[in-house]
Amino acid sequence: MIMVERLFEELAGLEAVEAIALGGSRAGSHYDEKSDYDVYLYVTAPVPEAARREILSNYCSRMEIGNAFWEAEDNCTLSSGVDIDILYRNLDDFTRDVASVVEDFQARNGYTTCMWHNLRTCKIVYDRDGRLAAAKRRFDVPYPEPLRASIIGRNMCLLSGSLPSYDAQIAKAVRRGDLVSVNHRTAAFMESYFDVIFALNRLTHPGEKRLVSLCRAQCAVLPEDFEENIANLFGDLFTHPERVGGDLSRMVEALAPLTE
Repeated sequence: MIMVERLFEELAGLEAVEAIALGGSRAGSHYDEKSDYDVYLYVTAPVPEAARREILSNYCSRMEIGNAFWEAEDNCTLSSGVDIDILYRNLDDFTRDVASVVEDFQARNGYTTCMWHNLRTCKIVYDRDGRLAAAKRRFDVPYPEPLRASIIGRNMCLLSGSLPSYDAQIAKAVRRGDLVSVNHRTAAFMESYFDVIFALNRLTHPGEKRLVSLCRAQCAVLPEDFEENIANLFGDLFTHPERVGGDLSRMVEALAPLTE
């Protein structure tokens, strides 16, 4: 941990870095020495890759500098063997994105409240001008009811009942024998399915990992046969694709009464 603290001190010394935050398990109390580091650097301008490489080379045994598969980031392994992902964000852009959800109630196709969750749960380790702390305070509000309705309305339509709904797309893919498409649209179905569940429970969306166990631990409201229905869907996905339509119908039928 001392090594990581020194790394943070060096990163904080970069002129463009205005705040540093820890996310994931390291932001809370449920982590061990092998837990990865998810680090968010809020910057006022791009930090040159050469400067990042120079600092990180003192702490990392492996570095991939300048990856941009999801966000601008450096993916590295510390000398201790623990992975560290460093993401570079503009705080104003990030705040506008969160505001569009929390204050303007704009639902997405799944994962609607993930960035809000990221901000609410992150641990600030450096905040030069206090702007990241101010953003946390701004969005430390009860779950807005209009947002809840927006998420549920949009994503229930995506699950079933509209012309482009995922269950209809999956049914067509099954008839074509297109298992790649079945897999692709089933993943999208699950994104909207969990978005609805977290919204029903007025919980921010924690991301893509351990969703079933998190729902079981945190959600007071869950569809009947929640885990059984998910297990049946994924059990049938490639072994009995002809059953997938029925699996999806049961999941939607169990969820729908909770949204009324």
